[in-house]
Amino acid sequence: MEDAFARSIPEVLDFFGVDPTKGLSDAEVVQHARLYGKNVLAEDQRVPFWKMVLKQFDDLLVKILIAAALISFILALINGETGLMAFLEPSVILMILAANAAVGVITETNAEKALEELRAYQADVATVLRNGCFSILPATELVPGDIVEVSVGCKIPADMRMIEMLSNQVRVDQAILTGESSSVEKELKTTTTTNAVYQDKTNILFSGTVMVAGRARAVVVGVGPNTAMGSIRDSMLRTEDEVTPLKKKLDEFGTFLAKVIAGICVLVWIVNIGHFRDPSHGGFLRGAIHYFKIAVALAVAAIPEGLPAVVTTCLALGTKRMAKLNAIVRSLPSVETLGCTTVICSDKTGTLTTNMMSVAKVCVVESAKRGPVVSEYSVSGTTYAPEGIIFDSTGLQLDFPAQLPCLLHMAMCSALCNESTLQYNPDKGNYEKIGESTEVALRVLAEKVGLPGFNSMPSSLNMLTKHERASYCNHYWEEQFRKIHVLEFSRDRKMMSVLCSRNQMHVLFSKGAPESIISRCTSILCNDDGSIVSLTADIRAELDSRFHSFAGKETLRCLALALKWMPSTQQSLSFDDEKDLTFIGLVGMLDPPRDEVRNAMLSCMTAGIRVIVVTGDNKSTAESLCRKIGAFDQLIDFAEHSYTASEFEELPALQQTIALQRMALFTRVEPSHKRMLVEALQHQNEVVAMTGDGVNDAPALKKADIGIAMGSGTAVAKSASDMVLADDNFASIVAAVAEGRAIYNNTKQFIRYMISSNIGEVVCIFVAAVLGIPDTLAPVQLLWVNLVTDGLPATAIGFNKQDSDVMRAKPRKVPYQQFIGLTCI
Repeated sequence: MEDAFARSIPEVLDFFGVDPTKGLSDAEVVQHARLYGKNVLAEDQRVPFWKMVLKQFDDLLVKILIAAALISFILALINGETGLMAFLEPSVILMILAANAAVGVITETNAEKALEELRAYQADVATVLRNGCFSILPATELVPGDIVEVSVGCKIPADMRMIEMLSNQVRVDQAILTGESSSVEKELKTTTTTNAVYQDKTNILFSGTVMVAGRARAVVVGVGPNTAMGSIRDSMLRTEDEVTPLKKKLDEFGTFLAKVIAGICVLVWIVNIGHFRDPSHGGFLRGAIHYFKIAVALAVAAIPEGLPAVVTTCLALGTKRMAKLNAIVRSLPSVETLGCTTVICSDKTGTLTTNMMSVAKVCVVESAKRGPVVSEYSVSGTTYAPEGIIFDSTGLQLDFPAQLPCLLHMAMCSALCNESTLQYNPDKGNYEKIGESTEVALRVLAEKVGLPGFNSMPSSLNMLTKHERASYCNHYWEEQFRKIHVLEFSRDRKMMSVLCSRNQMHVLFSKGAPESIISRCTSILCNDDGSIVSLTADIRAELDSRFHSFAGKETLRCLALALKWMPSTQQSLSFDDEKDLTFIGLVGMLDPPRDEVRNAMLSCMTAGIRVIVVTGDNKSTAESLCRKIGAFDQLIDFAEHSYTASEFEELPALQQTIALQRMALFTRVEPSHKRMLVEALQHQNEVVAMTGDGVNDAPALKKADIGIAMGSGTAVAKSASDMVLADDNFASIVAAVAEGRAIYNNTKQFIRYMISSNIGEVVCIFVAAVLGIPDTLAPVQLLWVNLVTDGLPATAIGFNKQDSDVMRAKPRKVPYQQFIGLTCI
């Protein structure tokens, strides 16, 4: 059911004929399984090994060499030769071809792993209502119409339409599918948006995404290939591997060389027809065979047999150098492709940003004695690591943040009014979250504030192991306070509250949307002396102003924190308790850009490479990030440079072409849009590199001329890519491009060297044949010269270091019609 998001709940249930209180019966399950299929991503038909081997010989120069080997073998038999010499020449040629074919087969075998690894994102089990009873079944047994219950931490087992919310809110992390930096709030109401993308379908739970908050029931509307994850797989299956610029040029050169060889061989044979009857040959037929062997020798002389080996060696040397720069190459030809890249389409979330929500700014009321004095603090650190420094508005570091009343109570509230978990993963060597990313950001803030009463804070925290350090301060507050009751977040209140007790003192801590919290506050906590004063109209206006500055100009995601002292006898909370609160402070958080991105993108532009930021996030958030990284400072505004996917699709064809030439930002995209963007740019003769880290990036990574995955990304993205950045550093792309250009320059030089040597051999044999001089060089001798005498010096050229100005030149053009020869290389 493709339009379940636009249908009401009764319509969807009626379509599948299911009672939401009983689920499907066994007979209906069998019927639906037969009608809609199983909830599995079917295995694609693999290319047979023998076809993969034959494909490696589908090259004109290779076919000429095979023909030369066969002719050499047949002529040896006709001449009555036996023993080693009869098979030496054809054997050497075939060994060379077999070695090159082996490299190609190994490369292609590795490339199809991405399709297999998509299955890792399917859930293993599901809680299903059938025959009026809930049971846990393998997710592969789900059929459309099944009623499924999901809760926090569950991986969604199929595409499902929500029919009932069993909690105040439901939030899902669907970053692997859409690239959104924040989790998405789901709802029951019908989506009315025309041309809705995944981000608009807020009543659909997508297969493979993860529930981070709430509990709900939903009806299955799509399984297996008919899910969002299945469409990604189909897109990858439809994608054919792009021929690299180097391969195109080598193929064109091969075609050109084949024509030259054929012409010279025919010419030699025709010119020497008069010598066929020479008595030294022993007859006309033997004379014809003799000159036919000379023609074969000419073919062997003209073809640079060592070229594939030297090219492979040069590319392998490049991959070794790039590995030291944290760029792991999975496909050898992609090394050279980087050198002529003209456009980099960069995913935003996880590539330009850390994909780890972090508190960047804090706003508190410093004093209210002489009018409202509001202070802002900035917080360093761009990951979930509990490492960072808090600075005041003048840029001075706070040595003991926990000594300031507002920051101290902000840390308490962040730790206690929180349902998430922060932990250290020793296998991956990083800190990981469980739960809502905004709540984890608050936990990290509590760690950065530290604890009061210790003069050695926060340096003493650095002495802890990373496992202990992950939530040390949060655990301290959780031990000091006992949680009594929780009021969960709801959409109408837009806040969450928790009642805690400590030494017979009961305190209510609240967090939520600033407009909801501030409207419920009647007093404020002052940061200078810890006093509590009334919240006046002036202070409220100042706080509203700071909130709109955070949320508007700086596009930070804002939360307000508050508290209230409660009667020591109270053991539960009601919505009526959430009034007369004391305002603590305002926090602004964002998915922060990586520190090195700005210089890397500026280097790309200096090298003539255009960068297009591609993201599933909304337009204003993405534009704000682009301003923060400073890579688009040359743009006065984003008016003609920033488009949403729907805006771009609505443009006429001519305007789309113009928009592609100006585009710097592409937002609200889903996987099909990324692939479409790559194809459109390729049609404009651009050489496109695509970066990404999520499952949603895989089709575009595979379609691009070179796909670049992040080391911390999904296995699907890595397997679909040509190169993996081990350090997730966008700056490594710049170094890799420089290396790719150096490799191309070296390749150009050693091909010139090898061709010039082969020309000498061809001239020698041709002149000797025309003048009737006896054999000068036998084919096996020519093979030795081409492979060893020419091949080794040519390989040495591949060790040349890159020029100092390699990144100041514009990318070389890659026209369709061009051959590698003395004229263009």
